[in-house]
Amino acid sequence: MDRDEKIKYWIDIADYDLDTAETLYKGGRWLYVAFMCHQVIEKTLKAYWISAQEDDPPYTHNLLRLATGCALSDKMTQEQMAFVEMMIPMNIEARYPSYKEALARTLTPDFCRNIIDRTQEMQQWIKSML
Repeated sequence: MDRDEKIKYWIDIADYDLDTAETLYKGGRWLYVAFMCHQVIEKTLKAYWISAQEDDPPYTHNLLRLATGCALSDKMTQEQMAFVEMMIPMNIEARYPSYKEALARTLTPDFCRNIIDRTQEMQQWIKSML
């Protein structure tokens, strides 16, 4: 795959994940709405990484590491950085059941709607720089 194909790959699956987050929201699956939004940011950051770096992005789910590693964090507002940091624990793939339960208790419909909207804004902002 060339650079443009890699960027397109990451953006396509990020777009799919955002659609999935919307579907999960409609079904009231709050924990997985947050997880999918994390995935959208992660994959969009990886697309940006490829556009800005010579190497491929690292195998990590750490959004802060991705944002700083490709120097996108230097362009982010404080609010955007705070959002990225807030989204880090939403990667629940390998978390313990008690952690999932504690996180799930904090996720309300309004909070999840806010996460989706802010994720979409962040994704569009990053895409505008590709």
